[in-house]
Amino acid sequence: MGRLVMGQVVAPKSLRSVAAFNGMDEKSAGISGKKVSAVASLIAVASVSSGAEAQQSNLPPVTVDAPVQRPRPAASKPSPEQVRARNAVRRAAQRQQAQQSAPTTPSGPADANPYADPAAPYKVDRVQASGKFPEPLLNTPKTITVLTKEILEDKNATTLREIGRSTAGVTLGSGEGGNAFGDRFFIRGFDVRNDVFIDGIRDPAVSIRENFFTEQLEILRGPASSFAGRGTAGGAINIVTKQATDRNFQNAETTFGTDMTKRVTIDVNQVVDPTFSVRVGGLFQDANVAGRNFVTDNRWGTFISTKYTPTNDIKITTNYVHTDLSGYPDFGVPYYKQGNVPATEAGIPRGTWYGFLNRDFQTARQDFGTLTGEYKPTNNITLTSRTRMEQSTLEYIGTLPQSPITTNPDPTKWTITASAQSRNQWVDVIANQEEAAFKFNTGSVKHTAVTGLDVANERIGIGRYTGLSSEAFGAGFNSSGALTLQNMYSPGYTNTPGPFNPVLGGDPTRYNVDSGAVYVMDTANWEDTIIVNGGVRWDSYKLKSSIAAASSSVDSDFVNYNAGIVYKPVPIGSLYAAYATSTNPFGSELDATGTDYGSSPPTGTTILGPEQNKGAEVGTKWELFDRHLLVTGALFQTTKDNARETVGTTLTSGAAYRIQGIDIEASGKLTDRWSIFGGIVLMDSKVTKSNIPGNVGLPLANVAHQSFSLLTKYKFDGDWELGGQAVFRSKVYGGTFGANTGTLIPSYWRFDAFIEKKIDKNWTMKFYAQNLTNKLYYDTLYRSATPFVAVAPGRAFYLITSAKF
Repeated sequence: MGRLVMGQVVAPKSLRSVAAFNGMDEKSAGISGKKVSAVASLIAVASVSSGAEAQQSNLPPVTVDAPVQRPRPAASKPSPEQVRARNAVRRAAQRQQAQQSAPTTPSGPADANPYADPAAPYKVDRVQASGKFPEPLLNTPKTITVLTKEILEDKNATTLREIGRSTAGVTLGSGEGGNAFGDRFFIRGFDVRNDVFIDGIRDPAVSIRENFFTEQLEILRGPASSFAGRGTAGGAINIVTKQATDRNFQNAETTFGTDMTKRVTIDVNQVVDPTFSVRVGGLFQDANVAGRNFVTDNRWGTFISTKYTPTNDIKITTNYVHTDLSGYPDFGVPYYKQGNVPATEAGIPRGTWYGFLNRDFQTARQDFGTLTGEYKPTNNITLTSRTRMEQSTLEYIGTLPQSPITTNPDPTKWTITASAQSRNQWVDVIANQEEAAFKFNTGSVKHTAVTGLDVANERIGIGRYTGLSSEAFGAGFNSSGALTLQNMYSPGYTNTPGPFNPVLGGDPTRYNVDSGAVYVMDTANWEDTIIVNGGVRWDSYKLKSSIAAASSSVDSDFVNYNAGIVYKPVPIGSLYAAYATSTNPFGSELDATGTDYGSSPPTGTTILGPEQNKGAEVGTKWELFDRHLLVTGALFQTTKDNARETVGTTLTSGAAYRIQGIDIEASGKLTDRWSIFGGIVLMDSKVTKSNIPGNVGLPLANVAHQSFSLLTKYKFDGDWELGGQAVFRSKVYGGTFGANTGTLIPSYWRFDAFIEKKIDKNWTMKFYAQNLTNKLYYDTLYRSATPFVAVAPGRAFYLITSAKF
């Protein structure tokens, strides 16, 4: 055993405890006995050389024994519960360390959008489908417009329909005679009413959708069947729902408006423990519609979302949403054919409503729940399973103001036929998606490959109400339930007490769809300079329609693909080119009851081949102003072949359409204080082939060929914000399948404005003016020979109070 002799040097006070090391094993002490002696010697010498006083002493030499190594205790294997607890503590410590070390602003508020730029909430960096779109938007060769919840708030867009009114390149469509009067959108000139998705799963219910549970809206432009499946000729809309997060917050908002609006929303997230979080929200609204007599817009809803992360590699989330919207339906005002304008442009009061207060109603309910499991066996492999169940209903009895007689020069003498319109539609969906994403390298090229399986069963029932012609109005009603020769200027039947005895018919039209798909995609990134992606998808679509006396079926298999290349000359910019295809199988418009409206009815004998769509796009994207502003520009062309059209009374195929244009968009911040979101879309559409020679060369219906929107706000000192929105729509033609009947709704400019004050860190107040100039403009034009138009809301003022804790 080694000894250290210190002679006549007196140990400094700091060394007197060195004997405490005696008896410790090497692992516990972390040093050997020889190292202890050496350190003691060095410190002693340092004490002398630093001028410390060396005192003489007759004490005997000091010796220090080296520690004796002792046997280590046997380690016990931790139990599974101890492993889970240890992992949970580690994750909590990592989150706490990340929150403490992060700057004050990048993490943003507790309820921050996880996909957005924390410093610029108007700008989104990535879309939700990270497997299919693994790169940031800057590196994605496709135009994708994303509206964050901050944009929805500053637009005061509480419904999906308001997005159609105020987003460039998107227009609204009417329910038409065979389709539901619900959310119907046109993107780049083509109908996408059955191409709405919720968290990446198709929602075939043509319903009326609220936004209180929405984190962001993603609008994919151009054919996208390899990403989304059937349809998607013009694109698709994905609603991203709010999910449970790892930070506690409590939000509440109240709105009071001049149109008798009373609206309350809540949004609360609670971290129960480091592995489990829950988020709940609710909505209540009681409101009229600005500028329209009698029309009401009442809503309530709730959502709950949970997140469970038992280990670092496993995440399980659930999400359930219920919405209930009700009120009097509004089918607009008649169209004045002699003047080729809506009747409200020729002397009819804009608020005139043509319904029955004691008969008409509308309800739209949705319930959907999603269970998602995610497992990462390695850092480079992610397995995801998602299951959705949904049930929705859309019911209404309304009154269409049709067949106007306007020969008298005095508008107060004009008449209309009040035609009954009814629907009872329900949709049941069960769907499952299985997806595997792989990250790997081939040399200096980084790959993200994804393969997946989609299966779904969609069941739709469409019924009508009978007895609408039996109300006690004498001989005024005809067999179809229409009340003829009613005064257009001031309908006299509005408050009629009845009796009204509508009865739901007993033999609804039923659709059953079994669909399945397999897809594979790959994105290859070479040093963030050249990025190539591509994918292929096979879909099976099996439709059966039936009533009690008849049935028919359509089986369709099709393959679609996409390919794109991106070149990045600098890190903040990209140039790209892309090509994609999509397919509309026959009968895929599941809210319809007639072939000329896109369905395959049970009694139909005509079954046509699928429509084929092809889209090409070249563009550029740039992140400017410290990468907080994303600016995009694209030239695009979409063609539709084997398009369906009606010749006489026969539905045929073989027509072709083409639409091309330019799309320029910007989202984010110009400065730390100035935010913008908007774009301009210019399009040219044309019927390039038709079985009706006179249709060739005509523009497509339901397309605003020029549209512009810009939302902007500026933050002043003292936590004041001033903002506004400008929207322009060019005229929109009516008609069928490109056949221009001469009817149109006029172009318009609309302006909104708001001022917002942050009272303190928790409270904010906003004063919002919608349709500031009270512009009379129109949402949609019904396509029939007796058209009518839907009037958009008039001017309204809202006071919005927000509390965040």
